[in-house]
Amino acid sequence: MGEELLRAFRLFRRADWRQKPVAGYKPSEIMALICIGNQDDCKSCGIQVSELSRMLRVTSPTVTQLIKGMENDGLVERNMDQTDRRAVRVTLTDKGESIMDQSLAVFKTSFEGLVDYLGEEDSRKLAELLGRVFEYFQERVFEPVEPAHKGDGFGD
Repeated sequence: MGEELLRAFRLFRRADWRQKPVAGYKPSEIMALICIGNQDDCKSCGIQVSELSRMLRVTSPTVTQLIKGMENDGLVERNMDQTDRRAVRVTLTDKGESIMDQSLAVFKTSFEGLVDYLGEEDSRKLAELLGRVFEYFQERVFEPVEPAHKGDGFGD
């Protein structure tokens, strides 16, 4: 049964559904727009590059390059932090907010289509199971597996 689950999870990787562009923008740009636009505390204040880096789970130099490209496309603006002049905050432009809204609508439509396809009962069960899968992998620590035998040709 474990192999069947692994095979099912591999299908998602092969489908590469997260890597498809939305509204003509790369998934990394869309995720950044969503993170920037979903600031609960102060949308107009923006987000620091370090915080965006943490949310996207990439390095600050990677986020800086991403922001630079998005700024060139007119999606975001960089401004000095009012309380810490060393820090830069990133905010969405009207165009960036529009692209974020379009992307969220595409995601919502996709998942509503999945609910229609699976039906409400199976969709609820899937959501419950995926939540449990997430919990399992969050709690589990993967230990390296010892080779079955010595002398396998890898430095022995």
